[in-house]
Amino acid sequence: MKNPLTKEAIKLTTFGRRKVAPRVCIADGKRHIRKFLGQALEELGFITCECTQVGELSAVLDGQAPDLVIVGLSTGGIDPGVILEALATRSFDGKVLLLGPRDSLMLAAVQELGDQRGIAMLPTLATPFDSRSLGNSVAALLPTEAPPSPVIEAAEALRGDWVELWYQPKFDTHTLELCGAEALIRVRHPTWGVIPAAYFLPDKDDPYLSILSEFVIGRAVEDWHNFIQHRAIEISINLPMIFFQDSKSVQTLRRQMPDHPAFEGLIVEISAADIISNLGLTKAAARQLRFSNIAISIDDLGSDWPSLVGLHDFPFVEIKVDRQFIAGCANDRLKQTVCRQILDLADGFGARTVAEGVETRADFFTVREMGFDLVQGFLFAKPMTAQKFALTTLRHPVSMP
Repeated sequence: MKNPLTKEAIKLTTFGRRKVAPRVCIADGKRHIRKFLGQALEELGFITCECTQVGELSAVLDGQAPDLVIVGLSTGGIDPGVILEALATRSFDGKVLLLGPRDSLMLAAVQELGDQRGIAMLPTLATPFDSRSLGNSVAALLPTEAPPSPVIEAAEALRGDWVELWYQPKFDTHTLELCGAEALIRVRHPTWGVIPAAYFLPDKDDPYLSILSEFVIGRAVEDWHNFIQHRAIEISINLPMIFFQDSKSVQTLRRQMPDHPAFEGLIVEISAADIISNLGLTKAAARQLRFSNIAISIDDLGSDWPSLVGLHDFPFVEIKVDRQFIAGCANDRLKQTVCRQILDLADGFGARTVAEGVETRADFFTVREMGFDLVQGFLFAKPMTAQKFALTTLRHPVSMP
């Protein structure tokens, strides 16, 4: 069973803290249905567990204390009537969502049974369905407040093995061909569910920052080896400036690169502010790393772009424009002006450009018209687990939303 936690463990992780992430139990006999639902619900912010047979339900209710139970009516699956009777016997005070074929007599009968037994039944979700309709069905259970900051310490996250890398793809602006993916840190916390790195990243003086950086490098290389089973992919990772102040760390990074003929290189993204403040160090690192097929990208470049004008030596391969100048650029001439100035700068240095934070069709057509090489943003894909990235994005071409 997924995410097995005892009742004592639940108490330890929630005592003295408000419960932020809702919990859901997926009760269905079909593995591929449980897998799809689990991934979709985790991306929405749920903590998930599975129930493959009625006999497991009591342990789930005791250990996971779910807020929601999803019951599928797939052929050969779990008997939904038995599940509802078991929930009623246990005085389950959460909600139940039924999944089944539209206009199914059985679906209507089971929904009526739940109402008769005093169970809080959500409106049924007809199959087939997508992630958006699933999200709409369970939206009322999602918290309206963000997790408190900081949620946890990096040391705690690493010790608990909660840290993961999720991937957001980057696409060619003109062909929409997959060109790479940025690895982003996520923490799968036992109380708050999946949370972004902003809630737990350590300060630059925290010794765990270097340990976290080593984790990111190692996991990205491991994921690349898994991705290559489907196709070669260029991965980008984010590393802090302090990482490059230690020559041993840089050497370790170089040694960890895959010795594989399909490996086309690793992109290391460093914030524009850090690069501008440490030009000498980052330029030296970029020159050294390129001999190991590692390149440096200038991340989140915006109004500080003039600081890079006039450089005679520009060993950086990529410039990513800050999302604040991409979002809404279709209707903002000032943002377009900044973007075009950065594009001219990149063109003069022979660096490729990435528009990050593209969320609307209008902004996409605008950045394509301006001449960006790559796009990245929610319009095409949100960050996703490494497994989902491998099974979906690497296998199927993207189409214009």
